[in-house]
Amino acid sequence: MKIGIDISQTIYGTGVSFYTKELVRKLLEVDRENQYVLFGGSLRRKGDLEHFLGSLRGNFISKIYPIPPSMADFIWNRFHIFGIERLIGEIDVLHSSDWSQPPSRAFKVTTVHDLSAMRFPRLTARKIFEVQGRRLMRVREEADRVIVPSESTKKDLVEYGIEESRIRVIYEAAGEEFFPKSPEEVILVKAKYGIRRKYILTIGVGGRKNTERLIKAFELAKAGEELNLVLIGRQTVNVRSVRALNFLGHVEEKDLPALMSGAETFAFPSLYEGFGLPVLQAFACGTPVVTSNVSSLPEVAGNAAVLIDPMDVNSIAEGIKKALRGRVGLVKSGFAQAKKFSWDKTAEETLKVYEEARK
Repeated sequence: MKIGIDISQTIYGTGVSFYTKELVRKLLEVDRENQYVLFGGSLRRKGDLEHFLGSLRGNFISKIYPIPPSMADFIWNRFHIFGIERLIGEIDVLHSSDWSQPPSRAFKVTTVHDLSAMRFPRLTARKIFEVQGRRLMRVREEADRVIVPSESTKKDLVEYGIEESRIRVIYEAAGEEFFPKSPEEVILVKAKYGIRRKYILTIGVGGRKNTERLIKAFELAKAGEELNLVLIGRQTVNVRSVRALNFLGHVEEKDLPALMSGAETFAFPSLYEGFGLPVLQAFACGTPVVTSNVSSLPEVAGNAAVLIDPMDVNSIAEGIKKALRGRVGLVKSGFAQAKKFSWDKTAEETLKVYEEARK
């Protein structure tokens, strides 16, 4: 078969970017039978797409076009014209991105990572809410198979009106680069980002990531301890002056494993996640995890994390203290939980979905 995969989102440094990169790499590694057409669009960052393609090995051809995301939404979500075959040729399977849903004569597969835009419209940028709404409408109307990363997201999609028979749950994984880094590597990355003390780490800043409650809980939990709260993501919430906060903004992907390895605890009290990939990444780095008891997070964390009520500041604070006290046992449980997930398994199960086109 000839399988087309939209790789446009690999350049944005998000969880969806990580998923797309890891999936494509593993598919090319495990699949020696099918040919892949890796296509993408960007006006200003074509070079980044080409750089990613240059890192790959396997049976694929590539087609990169100067089509910015806004145009992709306009053509494929809003008006739903211009079949993808006109750009990339005939294919048997189309695996579309989480941003646009082009028309195609092929067997249509897509991944829906979460329904956060629909569930939390007030916490979502208006443009993203509108684009996701248009794209999900096309998915509901046309997609032959919809891959989701958790049973929780599957439930959300069924409630949204997509038949359970079209949905396939395929878990993600931490990635081979996530393992405990040496003390020397941790020291270097702390110096790079200006972290001078022991720290609790979190990823993501904003309403859905529950940042304001986390900061309040951190102040309760540290109780005189020489700890900082390090936040990956730019400061988008208004917080009163708290000296022990480090907003790092965007960090380089290569630095994330060392930042996780150096943390005393990884705190992730999100209000909603389609999968919660950072939880597995922290487990794999040997870092205790505190996370929410809602959406997909208990499904991914199993019994290896301290689960808290994300709406209750005291619950988050007690969870942080429990993780700091019980570090040894949580690290051991986290390693075991992370090993249950692998990108080889993700690629093999995704390939089975593609094979459904033959039936």
